Amino acid sequence: MATCIWLIGGTSDSRWLANNLLKAGYTCWVTVTTDEACTLYPPHPRLICHGERLTPDTARQLVQQQQVQAIVDASHPFATAISTLAMGLSRDLHLPYLRFERPDYSLERPNCIDVETLIQSHSLVGERVLLTIGSQLLAAFAPLQKSATLFARILPTPNALNLALEAGFARQQLVAIFPPVSRELERALWQHWQITTVVTKASGTESEQIKQELAQELGVTLITLQRPVITYPQQTADWAGVVAFLEQLT
Repeated sequence: MATCIWLIGGTSDSRWLANNLLKAGYTCWVTVTTDEACTLYPPHPRLICHGERLTPDTARQLVQQQQVQAIVDASHPFATAISTLAMGLSRDLHLPYLRFERPDYSLERPNCIDVETLIQSHSLVGERVLLTIGSQLLAAFAPLQKSATLFARILPTPNALNLALEAGFARQQLVAIFPPVSRELERALWQHWQITTVVTKASGTESEQIKQELAQELGVTLITLQRPVITYPQQTADWAGVVAFLEQLT
């Protein structure tokens, strides 16, 4: 029976990792937060995708049910809840854990800031702001609804829409689309809404690079939210690091 890896997914990195793990002969139990996100992964007899926002109890039950032997966490850098949950299970169940994450180059660029400091800085007052930060963080910007003109790009899911509406966004201030977003669509959206400032996350993806280039081209201010600080027991940014981790299992 092939070794079962719990791959915490929902990112393009996790799709790439799943393909590599399958080629290497492993079984992948992939978890994402929605059933729609399972479409990231190609059908394969050794890949099971589970769409649900896991609780500690549910995760423990499923990990034992799937006979998981190691954890590779390729979740989004801002998805700290699932990473914390997985590290806790790793300790409790004595499962090796590896964090896979692209290097964070955002700290080398200007306008890199944490959410609280950005809100308190008043730098968004009077601006036409596009938030591409995920629906979970929109509530933090609710106090700015009267002092700035806010727009948000969200996932086309009921939960994302509800969170945006609860944060005070009208439907005409929202666009719902699954990533990745092309350069052409990104440019058209900024121009249509006459955006002056874009707030994004330090993802390290091609999407972030596109925003940097468009901001320079269109004269738009780009503000990047810093990744949350979290300490991982093991971490890598390349396949060689994953291979070294997996070799420890034998």
